[in-house]
Amino acid sequence: MTPDRLCLHSYWRSSAAYRVRIGLNLKGLPYDIAPVHLVRDGGEQHRPEYAQINPQQLVPVLQHGQRMLRQSLAILEYLDEMWPAPALLPATARDRARVRALAQLIACDIHPLNNLRVMQYLERDWGVPQPERDVWTRHWMQEGFAAFEALLQHHPSTGEFCDGVAPGIADCCLIPQVYNARRFGVDLSPYPTIVRIEQACLALPAFDAARPERQPDAP
Repeated sequence: MTPDRLCLHSYWRSSAAYRVRIGLNLKGLPYDIAPVHLVRDGGEQHRPEYAQINPQQLVPVLQHGQRMLRQSLAILEYLDEMWPAPALLPATARDRARVRALAQLIACDIHPLNNLRVMQYLERDWGVPQPERDVWTRHWMQEGFAAFEALLQHHPSTGEFCDGVAPGIADCCLIPQVYNARRFGVDLSPYPTIVRIEQACLALPAFDAARPERQPDAP
């Protein structure tokens, strides 16, 4: 790879990879996709050659030249530091803390409870049937969305997007989680601010191009 070339190790339906695709698109950065199929043949992320790239055996990994960057939120902040405009984080410490808290509510509290490896563990090791796993997934999404909605509603920093008039790191995290919620049949009517922001985001080319169904490895 050339020193400045970006390559995203991604899976089309991974919400963590989806976050990073949005961030790259918002920055207007060209990048290659290196697909990592998380299900086929037991999951390509478990192959030794990928485990050398990411010992956690997770996506995404962003390769920037010879550098390997891991964890979606760390990658998004790296993009913001390397290419400051347009910014994914607000200008003031107070506003940055709020936006980081929103992003982490999704990435650290909702998503880990219903991601693929947790669902596979519940099925394989505990024999939890699909209907019960779906109830589990919807429960944690609904609980998290209720808190996210409360943090957005009536807050003076909430605008067309999670923070003001431009999308940022919180929106990068929110939209993939709403995609997951729709996939699992979560009723989104109790979260009107979330739905409004989702509509505003998906109207933008950067979000539209990052949709799972638009990825080169989508079936």
